[in-house]
Amino acid sequence: MARHDSEMKEECLREDLKFYFMSPCEKYRARCQIPWKLGLQILKIVMVTTQLVRFGLSNQLVVAFKEDNTVAFKHLFLKGYSGTDEDDYSCSVYTQEDAYESIFFAINQYHQLKDITLGTLGYGENEDNRIGLKVCKQHYKKGTMFPSNETLNIDNDIELDCVHLDLQDLSKDPLDWKNSSFFRLEFYRLLQVEISFHLKGIDLQTIHSRELPDCYVFQNTIIFDNKAHSGKIKIYFDSDAKIEECKDLNIFGSTQKNTQYVLVFDAFVIVICLASLILCTRSIVLALRLRKRFLNFFLEKYKRPVCDTDQWKFINGWYVLVIISDLMTIIGSILKMEIKAKNLTNYDLCSILLGTSTLLVWVGVIRYLGYFQAYNVLILTMQASLPKVLRFCACAGMIYLGYTFCGWIVLGPYHDKFENLNTVAECLFSLVNGDDMFATFAQIQQKSILVWLFSRLYLYSFISLFIYMILSLFIALITDSYDTIKKFQQNGFPETDLQEFLKECSSKEEYQKESSAFLSCICCRRRPCRDGQQFVLKPISVMLLPTLPAPATAPHED
Repeated sequence: MARHDSEMKEECLREDLKFYFMSPCEKYRARCQIPWKLGLQILKIVMVTTQLVRFGLSNQLVVAFKEDNTVAFKHLFLKGYSGTDEDDYSCSVYTQEDAYESIFFAINQYHQLKDITLGTLGYGENEDNRIGLKVCKQHYKKGTMFPSNETLNIDNDIELDCVHLDLQDLSKDPLDWKNSSFFRLEFYRLLQVEISFHLKGIDLQTIHSRELPDCYVFQNTIIFDNKAHSGKIKIYFDSDAKIEECKDLNIFGSTQKNTQYVLVFDAFVIVICLASLILCTRSIVLALRLRKRFLNFFLEKYKRPVCDTDQWKFINGWYVLVIISDLMTIIGSILKMEIKAKNLTNYDLCSILLGTSTLLVWVGVIRYLGYFQAYNVLILTMQASLPKVLRFCACAGMIYLGYTFCGWIVLGPYHDKFENLNTVAECLFSLVNGDDMFATFAQIQQKSILVWLFSRLYLYSFISLFIYMILSLFIALITDSYDTIKKFQQNGFPETDLQEFLKECSSKEEYQKESSAFLSCICCRRRPCRDGQQFVLKPISVMLLPTLPAPATAPHED
């Protein structure tokens, strides 16, 4: 009797395991279980993509409005601005007269803003709740300098002096504030002059998209940088735009009604993702329970633990991917609803969450393509080659970092692409992919013959090493994994303990062995029943991926 109960328990466990590794369609044919998760994923793909497209179009309007205003401000407040930044700064001056004219030009343009601007701009209050300009200058405390005699006497303590010019002060005779002692600059002591002011604006282009307009506060800063004392003052312009809730909006039309429809759609997306999250979490919990049953049974019957490879097969990575995607979509949708209602203005965080969640949703489609052997090669190749590729990249990364630091130290002063570590890494990555090779060679300044010769040795060695050797080995690793998988698909795969357990035949069933154990599902086929009975499903174990090339006889190996 005890033996019979043990056989029934084993047979029940085997049936549950076979059912767990079936595809949604096979589960429906086996037990008429409706594939709710599959239906939700298809619906979620459509809805999340639609939501992202709508938000992306709205976000583009926001970014375009900020960038257009920044360009307009540069033309309004920077004297002689050509329309293109010179480098990381907007423009520069080389004489004292040009420096004074540039400072006074920015101040006068601010005073005449309402008469000259084409935008919907107005004056805003600064940190001190005052409307006007704040002009600050940094300079060394005191000192004297005689370059002809090579004499310098200076106190390197830095002083900061500021003056506030409101609209009333600017309405007076300009000579009153221009001739003040504050604007008498001693350029040999001067470090920088900073002009800061706030402006307000309203983005009306959103009305054409049937959305409520946004109100902006632009925190503008103009910096005249003379820290190098090289005879060249660099002029930087920075505009930080913040979105605020408009205090009083009276818009006639269907804008408000359209906003309500969008909020309802976003709420429906949250409900769909929440349902998907609950179903996937439930599946993972049930899988862990089934895993525990199998581990206990295997240890009790065979007196040894199950290998780690089989244990990880119960953790469905696609469900984890879906859960992460659902969480990001729910949070992003809540932020989007708050932004749409003008309670929040964090467009960047919302776009990152929605964009990443949509990426994960579409990547999850590969799971369903994996049910077909012809489409499953990509997944299997990535799984087999990933450990080797990561180890290879760790070694190649050390060489890459060495070239990065070397290029930054040696070539940084002579080449724009090697000025900082970030640009050096980007430049070298472009060279690995064959981009911009001639321009990188040609832009090396020939002011130092020694550096020029070193640059040739540096670039030739890097390109030869990474393109002809490291990149070729990288591709060879992936190709080798692909060839291994193709051979196993033709000749059969090593089988693990879990596969052997599923293939054991009971007194009532025989299970046909398939040639591919790398498929990500358990395929089912129908067989006609005798004596007028209904069709009976005959499962075939073809899922469970073994770890290459570990055989089933080594259950304790990873």
